[in-house]
Amino acid sequence: MIETNDFDLENRIVAPEVIKADTTDDVDLNLRPKTLDEYIGQEKAKENLKIYIEAAKKRGDTLDHVLLYGPPGLGKTTLSGIIAHEMGVNFRVTSGPAIEKPGDLAALLTNLQEGDVLFIDEIHRLSRAIEEVLYPALEDYALDIIIGKGPSARSIRLDLNKFTLVGATTRAGQLTSPLRDRFGVIQRLELYSKDELCDIIMRSSVILGVACDKDGAYELASRSRGTPRIANRFLKRVRDYADVMGNGKVTKEIVKIALDRMEVDDLGLDGLDRRLLTMMIKGYNGGPVGLETLASAIGEEAVTIEDVCEPYLMQLGFISRTPRGRCATDLAYKHLGLLKDGQTTL
Repeated sequence: MIETNDFDLENRIVAPEVIKADTTDDVDLNLRPKTLDEYIGQEKAKENLKIYIEAAKKRGDTLDHVLLYGPPGLGKTTLSGIIAHEMGVNFRVTSGPAIEKPGDLAALLTNLQEGDVLFIDEIHRLSRAIEEVLYPALEDYALDIIIGKGPSARSIRLDLNKFTLVGATTRAGQLTSPLRDRFGVIQRLELYSKDELCDIIMRSSVILGVACDKDGAYELASRSRGTPRIANRFLKRVRDYADVMGNGKVTKEIVKIALDRMEVDDLGLDGLDRRLLTMMIKGYNGGPVGLETLASAIGEEAVTIEDVCEPYLMQLGFISRTPRGRCATDLAYKHLGLLKDGQTTL
């Protein structure tokens, strides 16, 4: 059996979500591109948005409401800020869990100026009561408010300035149909290619003032799980190794040394990912094994495995989900250097 140890998910270097390390650097905000021309990757979404924005500006109208969905760390917040910048309007930011009462949403909407962009992150986590208030605001740019209680209660309608709602979600399937149907523009963001991530890393290195060669950037890109947020995080950490162990330049050799020490392998798998695969192969002969059983075996929560580990492992084809449980594929055996009987390959 494999020994279990505590794993700090909040500081997991390959976490696609924002972690504390991402917010401690003041220059972090400057890594976000400001225009569509600076934005690297997502060509289909970018070209479509460019047309929609240009058309709205020609008509002198506000942009239709936009829904951006896809895995975390791909640039939904950045793209929302670019939309506001390209339209030349103010950018207001909030999140679904932060809007607890209809009054919170009403305060946000009534303070918007003509054409402003309101960005709601994790919009699928809005409560049903909030959604009901949002519907007339999206369709009619009006807010229905009930004053008083009981027989004396009355409803008044407040007119709002025309605005653009940009919603972002990692789980589009959890959006209710009435809310999803009120978005005129729906765009999915895809994982980035290695070449696109390489370009992002080279751009970030210039902003951060880090010397980085093409081979070093490509090595970083190949281990970044197709996610720009992880790539920029790696660049900052490798910069530290380059300053201490090298001459300050990020090279392929420095990247290998740094990421090997951080237990990130050639495909971007970290210790938790490999521990999960190794347990499935050595502990349960490759599966099938139930989620709860697997979680108990490696000392992690089932939701952690399902939300944090499995998505990327399934994208790589290392895990398959069957009615009987999870199974490790031949690709997982090959990556870990194991044979079907659990013995190490020669």
